[in-house]
Amino acid sequence: AGLGRRLADLGEQLAQKPGQRLVAVRDRALRLRVPVVDIGAHQLAVDVGTDDREALAAALHDRGVRAAYWHVDVADETSVRTATNAVVERFGALHALVNNAGISGSTKLTHEITEAEWDRVQAVNVKGVLFCNKHAIPHLKAAGGGSIVNLSSIYGLVGAPDVPAYHASKGAVRLMSKTGAMIYAPDRIRVNSVHPGYIWTPMVEHHLRASGATDLDAARRDVGLLHPLGHMGEPDDIAWGVVYLISDESKFVTGTELIIDGGYTAR
Repeated sequence: AGLGRRLADLGEQLAQKPGQRLVAVRDRALRLRVPVVDIGAHQLAVDVGTDDREALAAALHDRGVRAAYWHVDVADETSVRTATNAVVERFGALHALVNNAGISGSTKLTHEITEAEWDRVQAVNVKGVLFCNKHAIPHLKAAGGGSIVNLSSIYGLVGAPDVPAYHASKGAVRLMSKTGAMIYAPDRIRVNSVHPGYIWTPMVEHHLRASGATDLDAARRDVGLLHPLGHMGEPDDIAWGVVYLISDESKFVTGTELIIDGGYTAR
């Protein structure tokens, strides 16, 4: 209850600040976007999904939020550049970027995976972050600074005996974030990475199925027990961490990892 009250207080403080932030969210988990809107930020979303994203943008518009959706493949630089420029043309500025688009990819081990399977994971999870950051940074500079949040993983911090392509990609995102933080600090652009544990999302569900799970409820419980808190997280657990990192409340935070993992990496 105390944490919930503090988050509500934070949201109220942000909403009362003059002006509005435009937050670009490259996302595959719809719930991550909603708390960003609840703090009074204008918002857009780009993704390869269509129907549910358009429906969310319409629902937010009905709430008086200037939300918009662009259909973008983050692995395609031309697509990213075109959308990013269109965003700024429509809204006038860009103040924050959240890179949450990602795939788990093939479950094959190192001696089994094909070059194409490896490259697909790196294209989305690593090049996607590169392209989105590359084309957002000039606009963040023009706005006088801002915040970039790159979604990594617990597997950007520790290893595990599976999905090597995914783990390699998330380790890359962690160090890309640190490098970006050092390069762009003089421009007042903060760059941080977020490292979730297992969060119950369509991607995790797909990963469990691809790993051979036939009873999803049992698989969810078993994987949840890998965390000292005894269960998987929810998208909102990550979303509020992102809210903190794009807000002025984190104005002295850059180049660091925000770990939200139910204690998974505390071992």
